[in-house]
Amino acid sequence: MLSVPGAVAGNGPDASVAAHYGQPTAEQRALDAGTAVVDLSHRGVVTVSGPDRLTWLHVLTSQKLDRLAPGTSTETLFLDVQGRIEFDCHLVDDGETTWLTVEPGENAGLADWLQKMKFASRVEIADRIGEIAVVGSTAAIPGWDEREDIARWEDPWPRIGEGGFPYTDDPDPAQHPAADWSWNEYLVPVSLLEELAEPSSRTTSSGGSALPEGWTLAGTMASEALRIAALRPRHGMDTDERTIPHEIDLVRTAVHLEKGCYKGQETIARVHNLGRPPRRLTFLQLDGSGHTLPAPGSDVIVRPESEAEAATARSVGTVTSVAQHHEMGPIALAILKRNTDPTAELLLRDGNAEDGWSFTAATQETVVSPQAGQVVGRQSGFIRKGAR
Repeated sequence: MLSVPGAVAGNGPDASVAAHYGQPTAEQRALDAGTAVVDLSHRGVVTVSGPDRLTWLHVLTSQKLDRLAPGTSTETLFLDVQGRIEFDCHLVDDGETTWLTVEPGENAGLADWLQKMKFASRVEIADRIGEIAVVGSTAAIPGWDEREDIARWEDPWPRIGEGGFPYTDDPDPAQHPAADWSWNEYLVPVSLLEELAEPSSRTTSSGGSALPEGWTLAGTMASEALRIAALRPRHGMDTDERTIPHEIDLVRTAVHLEKGCYKGQETIARVHNLGRPPRRLTFLQLDGSGHTLPAPGSDVIVRPESEAEAATARSVGTVTSVAQHHEMGPIALAILKRNTDPTAELLLRDGNAEDGWSFTAATQETVVSPQAGQVVGRQSGFIRKGAR
């Protein structure tokens, strides 16, 4: 974590980095405008080098990687045999090394599992924690792309990758609510991250050792709010031990439906061709009249006819991510049962019976369509604009 005066630590998986530096709304606006960076040094970084790295990873993951061109960013998943997500990796290859970033604390487990899968493959796996740090931004940072000691991953969301498939109502990525989403992860030497803590280094000219003039720091409260507004699912936040890619629209960016065999492929194909995912990701616009936000993990219920029924109403889902957006106000992502009426008014139920319940009204915007799935006879793979 950057040692910056005024920094306030985050919560949950982001507890080891700054949630904000004293001005969360201003920081979010700067990040949205493309003039701020976020310390994401708690993200895990694993590298794979060697001549077999891409063909080897191609066999192990959900994405087609065997012919990945240098500098191309993509997303790939390591699944269990039931098709449930174990690791969600942001991946870019620089021509000699494949860089993988994962959620905080997952790097050791990923590196260990990859070591066990080497066999005779000509690959070398390294956990780069403490050596390489991740810095996030919505725009390219002037001067950084020219440095040989920095790599950049560009988020493919919400574009539909080759072999991918959208689970939204409208298959046209240009009509996606987050069509203008832009996000970058810079993989930088830890020494560069440390320079960002010095105010003088944040006012250097373009191409200087740290940030260009006019750029500033933002905390994870800012990046999370923008992520949620972009309907971008996050592993460990919007997933649990049962999550399959279809439920959170990751078949769009992280799965190639026409590649060869890999662990979990049978479930991916079966749900895509013959069934529907049992749950679906949903965006929620929350009532902003309260002074606090509902906590992740809160129950989602269909609004009952009387307030007395709300405490015992059956849950139809769970809130997964919550934030205060600088323009939209309080927003959230939730995982709902697939057959929940997409037009129903919802309530978020937070607290407990002993200490008392609090309820927040919410309206839903469909991310994964209740009708998604059962695509036998429909075009699969890469969907071009206008294709149905």
